[in-house]
Amino acid sequence: MKVERELPSREAYDLLELVTDVADKELGPRAAEFEERGEFPREVFGLLGEVGLLTLPFGEDVGGGGQPYTVYLQVLEEIAARWAAVAVGMSVHTLSCHPVTTFGTQAQQAELLPRMLSGEALGAYSLSEAHAGSDPRALRASAAQGVHGWTARGTKAWVTHGGQADFYTVFLRTSPDASGGISCFHVDADTAGLVAGTPERKMGLRSSTTAEMHFEDAVIPEDRLVGVPGQGLQIALSALDAGRLGIAAVAVGIAQAALDYAVDYARERQTFGRPVIEHQGVGFLLADMAARTEAARATYLVAARRKDNGQSYTRQASVAKLIATDTAMAVTTDAVQVLGGAGYVLDHPVERFMREAKITQIFEGTNQIQRLVISRQLAGPAR
Repeated sequence: MKVERELPSREAYDLLELVTDVADKELGPRAAEFEERGEFPREVFGLLGEVGLLTLPFGEDVGGGGQPYTVYLQVLEEIAARWAAVAVGMSVHTLSCHPVTTFGTQAQQAELLPRMLSGEALGAYSLSEAHAGSDPRALRASAAQGVHGWTARGTKAWVTHGGQADFYTVFLRTSPDASGGISCFHVDADTAGLVAGTPERKMGLRSSTTAEMHFEDAVIPEDRLVGVPGQGLQIALSALDAGRLGIAAVAVGIAQAALDYAVDYARERQTFGRPVIEHQGVGFLLADMAARTEAARATYLVAARRKDNGQSYTRQASVAKLIATDTAMAVTTDAVQVLGGAGYVLDHPVERFMREAKITQIFEGTNQIQRLVISRQLAGPAR
């Protein structure tokens, strides 16, 4: 079912048509095979870079596409509907580029951004640690300043593209100060002492490599510090809301794919002499799935409009992430139900959609954390 898009310009509609064409031809036909093998599709990100899709949300002043977030997120959704792991990778790459595009020096931007935004250099975002997932102030991996730069020690956990990326945006403790002791670094993948752990064996998104990254006295050059020492937490938090919107869009794409497949199946599958979709029990279930998916899309667009208008959108981003990812889990589960036994086997993609939906409720801040963010805002001073 073609989604009726709300876009700000003819250029944006043309962009979505290009994205749909690329996704249908280059992504959708390959997703199941790569997921089954657990193979990372590095060349796909090169292709996305070639057609300009990795530059979209960044300003033209730094070589970006200058597209509003309302457009960028709908691009992510279209890609996620064909191959969720690739859409997650796009979102992570965007997150990884943000520190240099926003806080980097002119020299850093001139040297690093051409490769980053073209897809020639793929990024990974390294904030979490095994004991510090939702609490970045508890980071222990550290960097000490010396004559030849910064020497990094420790382990970062749950790194998307770990062992596959060309650069890592890394947050390390550079002083004991609880709130101002974290700094941000741009670390090349070939840095001596940077070692990838064994990739995690995951329930879903198997073609998206996730691994620990170990810093074993890795020396980071002085000019790879992004911002100033102690600014890392500010840099990390500045991108947090946008990252949550990226995952919300991915979740809606997964839900839309599951809905579309379930509707097509219910139109073709017949019981008691008529298509399954004409039975009220199934028809109403599909109607609820469609309503939830459209509502979830609306939440991320509301937040994106606020971001594009320069308004605060922290609460709206948490609402979107919470609603969209819970919706993806519910809609994909119902899609399996619509297919019945056929939905439980590998011959149909809905079981994969269901496995992929689960992680969206966990990363970029668990949905329990989203509820915490929303409740704290509700408890704040009356306006």
